[in-house]
Amino acid sequence: MSTGQFHFRSRMRRVTDVAVTSLAILATLIVVAPLVAIFGYLLYKGTASLNLAFFTHVPAPPGELGGGMANAILGSAILLMLASAIGIPVGIGGGIFLAEFGRGSKLANAVRFTADVLNGVPSIVMGVAVYGLIVSQQHSFIPFSGHFSAFSGGVALGIMMIPTVCRTTEEMLLMVPHAVREAALGLGVPNWRSVLSITVRTASPGIITGCMLAFARVAGETAPLIFTALGNQFWSTSLKDPIAALPLQIWVYALSPYDDWHRLAWAGALVLIVLIVMAVSLVRFVTSRGVLKGTS
Repeated sequence: MSTGQFHFRSRMRRVTDVAVTSLAILATLIVVAPLVAIFGYLLYKGTASLNLAFFTHVPAPPGELGGGMANAILGSAILLMLASAIGIPVGIGGGIFLAEFGRGSKLANAVRFTADVLNGVPSIVMGVAVYGLIVSQQHSFIPFSGHFSAFSGGVALGIMMIPTVCRTTEEMLLMVPHAVREAALGLGVPNWRSVLSITVRTASPGIITGCMLAFARVAGETAPLIFTALGNQFWSTSLKDPIAALPLQIWVYALSPYDDWHRLAWAGALVLIVLIVMAVSLVRFVTSRGVLKGTS
């Protein structure tokens, strides 16, 4: 190869490197720009409406100024705790079965396929399904059935969490080296104890990440709650009664004809997205520790 050809190829490699790097930076900006624009607009519209009353008062009667979303914030916390109590144990249990006990079986394939399908089901369809199964009919074996309730809202959100938690748990457990399992079994540890105490513990950062992602996904859902929790303008912490939720309250206020309610809707949207950003930031913190920390 002559000197001229060498310099030409070197220049082409530098040009290609700069071009690809520029495209990567441009793609990153395109992805980040909508988030920055939305968050900036929410800050512009919602910050002025945030005050102590917003976090301590219930909504004012229609047409009156003031009020807040304290009951909706509390209701969202109750719904998300109930959803987590349903979705996280079932999801983790399903993931453990797929990765450790049912690998290659027809039942495992059926569970995996069902989880993938559930992950793509629209949230409003999930709400309608729970409405048909729990809200519209009363069953002696299902508590608080036959009417709108916080319980039915938590069930809808919990079912939506299951596929994400299940598939993430399976993938994280499959990443654990077989040497870890073999070492435990070689010491005479029963298989179930090895899975719970060693394999799951090794993959726990990744499993926690999946749980947080599922939590962040359902935190802003409105459609399932319209058919289940319904909403409430007053304080309510009972699982058997309709309950307020931040996404529901934002939806109601946004559709109202009152300017003050529109203002509160912007403030509620800002609070909701801040909570979701905090959850995602917590995910990033857990991920930065290493998905399989301690496996070496």
